[in-house]
Parts: sequence; structure tokens; C-alpha cells
Amino acid sequence: MAMKKERKVNVSGKPKHSLDANRGNGDNKEGRSAATVRRLKMYNTRPKRDRKGKILKHDLQSKELPSTRIQPDRRWFGNTRVVNQKELEFFREELQSRMSSSYNVILKEKKLPMSLLNDHQKQARVHLLDTEPFEDAFGPKTKRKRPKLMAMDYESLVKKADGSQDAFEQKHAGSAHTEGSEGDGLRDLVRHTMFEKGQSKRIWGELYKVIDSSDVVVQVLDARDPQGTRCYHLEKHLKEHCKHKHMILLLNKCDLIPAWATKGWLRVLSKEFPTLAFHASINKSFGKGSLLSVLRQFARLKSDKQAISVGFVGYPNVGKSSVINTLRTKNVCKVAPIPGETKVWQYITLTKRIFLIDCPGVVYQNSDSETDVVLKGVVRVTNLQDASEHIGEVLKRVKKEHLERAYKIKDWDDDNDFLAQLCKLTGKLLKGGEPDLMTVAKMVLHDWQRGRIPFFVPPPRLLEGDSSDNPCTSGMEKDPAVDDDKASAALKAIANVISSQQTMNVPVQKDLFSEKELEGDNS
Repeated sequence: MAMKKERKVNVSGKPKHSLDANRGNGDNKEGRSAATVRRLKMYNTRPKRDRKGKILKHDLQSKELPSTRIQPDRRWFGNTRVVNQKELEFFREELQSRMSSSYNVILKEKKLPMSLLNDHQKQARVHLLDTEPFEDAFGPKTKRKRPKLMAMDYESLVKKADGSQDAFEQKHAGSAHTEGSEGDGLRDLVRHTMFEKGQSKRIWGELYKVIDSSDVVVQVLDARDPQGTRCYHLEKHLKEHCKHKHMILLLNKCDLIPAWATKGWLRVLSKEFPTLAFHASINKSFGKGSLLSVLRQFARLKSDKQAISVGFVGYPNVGKSSVINTLRTKNVCKVAPIPGETKVWQYITLTKRIFLIDCPGVVYQNSDSETDVVLKGVVRVTNLQDASEHIGEVLKRVKKEHLERAYKIKDWDDDNDFLAQLCKLTGKLLKGGEPDLMTVAKMVLHDWQRGRIPFFVPPPRLLEGDSSDNPCTSGMEKDPAVDDDKASAALKAIANVISSQQTMNVPVQKDLFSEKELEGDNS
């Protein structure tokens, strides 16, 4: 009887079948690799069918979706979203009118064809139908015209160049006189470098870093001189290049001016941007709740973002860091009553959805004199070489009764006489009994910058047609391109917060002003 041969058993445990996916990839060059096996198995997939042949489930179909089959339709292969030229022009005009107002917000810009809407501005020269009718430019009745040139010959070109030069000189004649013309052979003296503080490239780099990182820009103004501490260049930049960012004006140090002046400036400035009054103090603040509620509404408007960033910009020594400390109710930013304390920008967390950015003080290029720069608080008083030359402007701006009450001096002839009398009262004398004018002048400028001397610029009087109870609600309509209940509710809430501040009792340091000035008699 012949013996049976035993069947060979794979003792090693390595797979040897050609369609086994656990085969190795490297050693055997003649065999199939694991990747090749998986690809071949993918080709053999079949859908599951019932007895009648109806497909129940595809092999690679998701278990969560009942059907992953795409409906065959001709609309997938054609441009079905067609807009008429008239409708497009109408939508452009509506969008431009809405975007010109600072209170309107366009949500979900990614879902709007912004390239079509801005095409008219970027490629204005390409649009032939703006200058010629359709029949003359295209179609069977096309008229071949000579190209429109600036000048047909050399003489007309010279005349046009002379006319444009005269128009340019007339336009910039005022600025040339302020900067100092060299027609008489004289030049203005070169300023000291300390009067150019806040204008370096590093400071401007910090400013633009804050602007690029912010969704909402809060421009902090000094309530004593709001127009003097505004940056029109920054506002124009945001309107033209950063339309998706929002601007808020914040009148800080409102306790240093009467309440009627604060409310007057609120009515004037609210016609351009949302404006709030504020008094920075960790314990006794004003306007903190209003500012927080407005920032929360802006966070609701930016619901597509996980968090929003709020940047605080403005002149040096207007209180940007103090405002952030007031919102956090503790000292998170280093503050001082001197300009230039904040050197670099810094992030501060307010809530999970709101971050604050502190920015160094930036001085914007204008035609201010050295005295104006000192009185705006840009320069540190201790660095002045001759502080007494700026006292004359202080005596002109401040009322005489305020100086009498602050320094107990009843009458003086000029600024030197005022400083000499103040030296005798305070005992600031040099050897031989000579008055120390430099020290006393720095004392007066310190009192000016820290708000111990009462001074403010009264708001312009509104016309009868402009004096309304709620001027800040103008332009707060909901954008027609957005149909969102949350957006309309947020816009209404912002308008209500801004208008409610004009009815609140603004805190004022009553020892600075008389009763007539507090009541509104600013004559």
C-alpha cells in the first residue's frame, strides 16, 4: 500500500497567495506588492442588487447618506446664473450708496460676486458703452472713429500741460505758504528731532500691524480737542482699502470738559462714525458698558470668525492703554501721564471672542507748529530746552479766571510777567533771587497735559435741520444684500447704545469749571 504524501503546511505564517493584501512590498520582485493587490481588488467591486436587479447599495457608498447618486441635469454644464446689464448697474449703485456710509455692514462677502461689482472702478477705461452707444460701437451700423487723444498737435499739448500746472499750483498754494516758500530767500528753521516723535517708520509699522490684525479699529480722541487729535489719513485709508473693517471714535477724558460739550461732540462726530464718550478709570469709569455692548454686537456681526480683534489707535497720551485697563478692570498695560510709554503693540484677551490690541501713539503729518505739538501732549516736557516759549499760547487758550483760580495770580502783563510772579509764589528762585523761568514753565505745561488747567474746544453749533435727537442712527439701515435677522438686531442695538449715551449723566470734575460753564454758558 502506497503511502500518502502529506500536504505542505505554511509553518512560517507568511502569506503566499497572489491576492493576499498582507504580502510584503519589497523582497520578491516577481510577485505582486500589497498596493497592487489592493488596486486589483478595487476593480472587482460590484454593487449589491436584489432579485430583480435593482441596485440596493454600492460597494463604496457611505453608510450615513441614503443615496450618493448625482441627478443628471443639463444645468450642471451651463451658466444658469445670468444677470442683466441693467440689473448689474443698479446693484453697483445700491452697493456704492450703502458702502459710503460708515454704519452699514456687508455680511458674507464671499457669497457676493465682488469682482463683478468692483469691475467698473478697476477697468473704467475698457467700458466702451460708457462713452459711446451700442449701435455706434458694435453691430452692422458701426462707425469708425478717430481715437480720442489728449491733444491732436504739439501746441494743444503744451496748452493742456500749462493749464494743469496752473490748476496744481492753485490747489496746493495754501500748503506751500504754510510750509514756507523760498521765494524771499528764507527757509524755516530745522525742527529738533523730539518734535518728530511718533512719526518714525517703526511706529508707523506698528500702527499698520495693528490695523491689519484688527476687525474693529477704535480711534481714541482727546475730548478737549477731538478734531486736533483725529487722523483723517487713517480714516480715508480704511474707507478705501479696508472696507470690511469698522471704525469707532472714542472720546476719552470726557470728565475734563462740561457735559454739554461732550454731548455736542457726540452729536457732531456720530454723523461720520459711531462715537462714544469714555472716562478711563478702573474704579469709577464711564462708558465702559456702552463700549462693551458695541464690541459684542460687532462680534455677532462677525459670526463667521471664531474671535474678533479690536485695535486701539490714536495720538500719544490720549489714554489708549488706560481704556484697555478699564475694560479689563485691572492693570494689564503699562500706563503713565507722559507720552511714549507704550513702545510696541500687544495682545490682551478680553473675552473668548474679543481680543484687544494696544498700539503705540502715532503722530500724523500735518502743519502743526512746535507749540501745537507740545500742547497736544506729543513731547515730554522734561526734554524741552526752552519751555517758557510755549507759555504764551497757554495764556491765550485758557480763560483768565481759570488761571487765577489755579495759580492765585490776579493780573499779569505778558507770559514772562506771569512766570515771574509764579516763581515768587512757589519759591522757585535761582542764586541772587532771579526767577527760575524754566522750572516754572515746565510746571505749567505739566499741569496742562495732565488736565489740571481747564481747557476745551467747544463743539460747532449744528444747524436747525441737523439738530435731531438721534443723529447717530442715520445710515444704520440694514443692507439689502443681507437677509439676516441677527445682523439687523445687532445694527439696531449699536444704534440704541450710541443714542442712549446722549441722555446719560456724564461725570465732570466740577472744581474745574464755574456753574455757568457747566450749564452751557460758554461765552
